[in-house]
Amino acid sequence: MAAEAQQLTVPTEAELLQGQADLWRHSLYYMTSMAFQCAVKLGVPTTIHSLGGAASLPDLVVALSLPPAKLPYLCRIMRLLATSGVFAADNATDVVTYRLTPLSWLLLDGVAVEGHPSQSSLVLAATSRNCLEAAMGLSDWFKKDVAASPFEDLHGVTLFDGSMAEQDPEIDAVFNDALASHDNSGFLTVLRECGTIFQGLESLTDCCGGDGTTARAIVETFPQIKCTVLDLPRVIDNVQADGVVNYVAGDMFKSVPPAHAVLIKLVLHHWSDEDCVKILAQCKKAIPSREEGGKVMVIDIVVDSSSGPTHEAELLMDVAMMVMTNGRQRDETDWSEIFTKAGFNDYKLVKKLGARGVFEVYP
Repeated sequence: MAAEAQQLTVPTEAELLQGQADLWRHSLYYMTSMAFQCAVKLGVPTTIHSLGGAASLPDLVVALSLPPAKLPYLCRIMRLLATSGVFAADNATDVVTYRLTPLSWLLLDGVAVEGHPSQSSLVLAATSRNCLEAAMGLSDWFKKDVAASPFEDLHGVTLFDGSMAEQDPEIDAVFNDALASHDNSGFLTVLRECGTIFQGLESLTDCCGGDGTTARAIVETFPQIKCTVLDLPRVIDNVQADGVVNYVAGDMFKSVPPAHAVLIKLVLHHWSDEDCVKILAQCKKAIPSREEGGKVMVIDIVVDSSSGPTHEAELLMDVAMMVMTNGRQRDETDWSEIFTKAGFNDYKLVKKLGARGVFEVYP
């Protein structure tokens, strides 16, 4: 016997009107992203900083060398970005002034913010035509029986493996700059908040360590640690030896240089669960037993069950990984399962710093 149909409750008029406003908001979120990209390309955050940290619209038009007729249009862009938290608006006087927020501090070019390189390239990469076109093809991608990500399926190239450099060197450089700035941002906070995880180590391999920024920061804080950076030949070949860090060109799927500990930071979310198990298995081979102090340190996004902007950012990053790579963002249970499948016996989530978790994983 069919279950009795559940009686539907029709939304009230007020709820439907709110629903319509929400529909506009969700349908037009990309306008915020485009306004955000526009401000970064124009150099608005750095210009506000150069003007002493606060600037009126006429000040910005002059400093950015924009046609005076564009002032009312810039007003509309800045109003939206202030509402979105990119900038802060001071309406205390007749002339509105705009100030930097913690978000726009991350967009300053040529200005050192300790431990946080400029994230401008990340904005430009995420809002690039390449990513937007891949996201626009999601519904078509779902109908196809393909293993490739929407990005690879559409463009025929894979991020960060060199194939994109052959197709479009300019955008490839933007993506690699974005990767480097994203990976290195906030690591000094890790050293301050979780420095005990590095104590007692004699050697460390930074897996996919790029130009060695993270490894050099470790050596500066813990001079007794001998750091080795492993990355692909095309990355290592562009790095100048500095005498502080040892650089090894290689493939983490095949071998990881032996060390007391292996660090793998903001790498695994680019890869499928199966590939993460393969990578971590190589990391496990590179370290001694737990009794001898061996461990793998994983720093990556950990999705939690809370609500709010950070949780939304985690979920947005998850869909971004789905569109652009074969990876995903994971909650603690997901991470635990991967560690176990890779042959590890135990782990500890040392601390959550923003969206990122710091794990110690033990053989």
